[in-house]
Amino acid sequence: MYGLFQQWLLAEYESVETMLFQEFNGDQRREKVNSIQRYLSWRDAKERTESYRGSLVWQEVKGERYLVRSYYDASGKRRQRSEGRRNSETERLKAAWDQARQEAMERLKSLREVMARQAAINRAVKLGRVPMTGARIIRAIDDAGLLGNGIRIVGTNAIYAYEAAAGVMVNPDITATLDIDLLLDARMSLRMVLRDEASEPTLINLLRKVDRSFTRTSQTFRAVNDEGYLVDLIRPQRDPPWLNEREQIGEAEDELSAVPIHGLSWHESAPPFETVAIDEKGGPVRIIASDPRVFAAHKLWLSRNPDREPTKRRRDAAQAQVVAQMVARYLIHLPYDRAELRMLPKELFEQAAGLFDVDKTEDMYTF
Repeated sequence: MYGLFQQWLLAEYESVETMLFQEFNGDQRREKVNSIQRYLSWRDAKERTESYRGSLVWQEVKGERYLVRSYYDASGKRRQRSEGRRNSETERLKAAWDQARQEAMERLKSLREVMARQAAINRAVKLGRVPMTGARIIRAIDDAGLLGNGIRIVGTNAIYAYEAAAGVMVNPDITATLDIDLLLDARMSLRMVLRDEASEPTLINLLRKVDRSFTRTSQTFRAVNDEGYLVDLIRPQRDPPWLNEREQIGEAEDELSAVPIHGLSWHESAPPFETVAIDEKGGPVRIIASDPRVFAAHKLWLSRNPDREPTKRRRDAAQAQVVAQMVARYLIHLPYDRAELRMLPKELFEQAAGLFDVDKTEDMYTF
């Protein structure tokens, strides 16, 4: 039976014989490890520096001097509170705060320089993968506190997370894309972190920080920039479909409204998959996608949809195959197990099982 399935898969994706992926070489493996270690240190330093956003200054009120702290709450709004009258205790508090803030800023600056050097090394060893526009969008979503907290990366861009974790590079014919799909988890209460009070907490404004040319199209779930790069906000189709759920992140007149799509509930219910990939310029980008086993099964299901365009079905089949084989060969902590994948329909789970047979496609791993 597997032989018939394999014949079908090869027929669906005519160029699969050009090979699906190749492993990192020694230099790439070494620099990937270095990149992750340095990125995590930079992230810690960034979070520490951001904890000192605001100020701690003396203010005179009715002839008395007070130590006043300005800070930002969880929603990004600026607040103030008094730490007390000026005395030896509040002077020590201010001196310690000023010193810690300065040390945090100096460490972050030093690590930025380290990251810039690492990016140059990553470019030299050809480690960069994630297209820049997509990487900037993912970083903006992460910086706003939404990545993994209401939004996941799905579709082709998720493959960059899977290949980074597996230590391989997928054939560019399979990953080339000029769009990004953002899965909105309508079940969650979302809170966007604002970095300046002038911004309205909306997804469209977040995209415009990446590229001012982004505008919402007539299809209200989609934004496009001047270069034709598309951003789609999508959500699972519920049954019944009229269930009242969140469709938007913000309330702006031109905010994106998520379009319901059948099959996305499998991604929504799947465990999150987090890793650090490398963008085209050598910089690290944290990606949170859904479980790669669910990705492969969903792509197989799409490839068998007769209403889908033939070219997309062939691409879906190839993506299903390559992600399943990365899981089977390298992500062995993720067994294709029914107990862990109960969000998949039983029939689809069984149909996709053949994709994860590591012994059947030995000739497909270099390009």
